[in-house]
Amino acid sequence: MDIPRELAGCRFVGDKRSQIVYDMESEPADPAVAEQIAGAVADIVAAQSYATFGPDELPEARNRGYRLSRLCR
Repeated sequence: MDIPRELAGCRFVGDKRSQIVYDMESEPADPAVAEQIAGAVADIVAAQSYATFGPDELPEARNRGYRLSRLCR
């Protein structure tokens, strides 16, 4: 998956509007799912409504109220 320049180096990227977090390093077996994730992340970047986490870990995202996207499971 192509990672937008703004998010280079970030593994977990959250959507502030829906409180959903996407795993940028996941490699879905289905190419259609990978395309859906890329589209969602592109939408987040275009709307400038993304959040990154420090440390860049899923427990930190959950600590802030985000939940992992069903596409990344």
